[in-house]
Amino acid sequence: MDIVTIISFLFFTGLVGLLTWIITRKDDHESTQGYFLAGRSLSFPLIAGSLLLTNLSTEQMVGLNGAAFNDGLCVMVWEVVCVVALVFMAWFFLPRFLKSGVATVPQYLEIRFDHQTQLITNLIFLLAYVGILLPIILYSGATGMIGILDIPSMLGTFPEQMGMAPGTMALWLIVWAVGIIGSIYALFGGLRTVAVSDTINGIGLLIGGFLITGFALASMGGDGGISAGFNTLVEEQRSRFNSVGGPESSVPFATIFSGIFLLNLFYWTTNQQIIQRTFGASSLAEGQKGVLLTGALKLLGPLYLVIPGMIAFSIFAGQDIKADHAYGLLVNKVLPAPLTGFFAAAMIGAILSSFNSALNSACTLFSLGLYKNVFVPEATEEQVVRSGKLFGWIVAVAAMSIAPLLANTSSIFGYLQKMNGMYFIPIFAVVLVGMLTKRVPAFAAKLALIVGFGLIATGYFVSPFDKIVASMHEFNFLGIVFSWLIILMLVIGEIYPRETEFIQEDVGAVDMTPWKFAKPVGLILIAIVFTIYASFADFSVLVPTP
Repeated sequence: MDIVTIISFLFFTGLVGLLTWIITRKDDHESTQGYFLAGRSLSFPLIAGSLLLTNLSTEQMVGLNGAAFNDGLCVMVWEVVCVVALVFMAWFFLPRFLKSGVATVPQYLEIRFDHQTQLITNLIFLLAYVGILLPIILYSGATGMIGILDIPSMLGTFPEQMGMAPGTMALWLIVWAVGIIGSIYALFGGLRTVAVSDTINGIGLLIGGFLITGFALASMGGDGGISAGFNTLVEEQRSRFNSVGGPESSVPFATIFSGIFLLNLFYWTTNQQIIQRTFGASSLAEGQKGVLLTGALKLLGPLYLVIPGMIAFSIFAGQDIKADHAYGLLVNKVLPAPLTGFFAAAMIGAILSSFNSALNSACTLFSLGLYKNVFVPEATEEQVVRSGKLFGWIVAVAAMSIAPLLANTSSIFGYLQKMNGMYFIPIFAVVLVGMLTKRVPAFAAKLALIVGFGLIATGYFVSPFDKIVASMHEFNFLGIVFSWLIILMLVIGEIYPRETEFIQEDVGAVDMTPWKFAKPVGLILIAIVFTIYASFADFSVLVPTP
């Protein structure tokens, strides 16, 4: 590997760390408000930057481009539909969360239902983060870095001497290196440190993402440049430039209106890892502006999360490469050495961002939801923060140990969305019913959480139910389970309603004056989403061939 690549990589990685330390070195890292909620001081640029990069991690860069390598433009549904979910977050969900002054989603469910509902939700979140989310972040990040920096060649013959394959050793080394660095960010800095580093890295990753698309198109276009490259790409893959997924794709058209939309709604409105930075907003207006700005930026997502995967399909045509390796190989092929180092640093930032954000959320859930609320109610602020840091190291080591075991997964992005459904769907159903109704009792929420999690796990892993689920597609299955959970809770609410109606109180945590442009800006974003989707839609793929 070129020495220039290594130097530029180390320079940009160190620069982000230095800038983050300079900006946050005087912050409050000892109190729960300061450590877990950034002192409720986040402005809309920091919220948007942190939201964007927490999402824009390697499971997106590597995984979604890998999905595009397989299926073409139709996988852009994950980027386009999420804008609608972000609008709903700004309009409906965020005002209710901020009004209650909560630091976690389970805390809101405790206010709406009861302590046991909060406890069950906490446990589901923690199990999902440790067993699903954190290992996937580390694995997908390591996979991308192996391709970009060609780590196996750097190791030389050392892996063989140790009795390991070069790729396997590279995977373990990167997973543990990134995991340790990410843990230091999250566990010593708190939410504001995470948000600041996310924003700085986000700028680099966005620039790098667009550069890769530009260089890759230029590579395809030869002397004709980017324009000629795009024309070549369209000509070679005309049938794959379709926003409508056929029956054989990973995102069949019908699933947009069931599991895909529900997964997006949960992810952007209820997922603790994502929305925790909105809980740290200095006011409702700042939070709404940050969320809607994120939606506007996500409209550009297909340019660097989908198109490069399609370009890789053309460039590596006929080569037997795994879809999840396509993006890293493309970066290594088309970027000049100094820019390869820069983008590798941005990719490391993306891995760190999602990892330390999820880890910070896991610590918050444990410290405020279990340690303070269950184990040691009389704990001081310092003890609560210390418990989060200790728990974070335990979780980090577990995730770093699990991550390399995902190497045999065929599509990391598809695996992530499938596994997310186990906890996304029941938690989102309970939050939505809790916000929309006043008489549904705590018993209904607890039953929905347990039944929903168990039913989806059974449908995924227990024969013969797994075959039935596969025949209807996992995303349609999630939509059916969600509908039944909603009906179950509403029926229980009619038969055994709460004795009194739930009335949400404004605890005065932040200024609740809404942003006056929230509704018109949201409507404009939704209109743009439909326009983009319709512009690339070819519904002929849904007609069965004779």
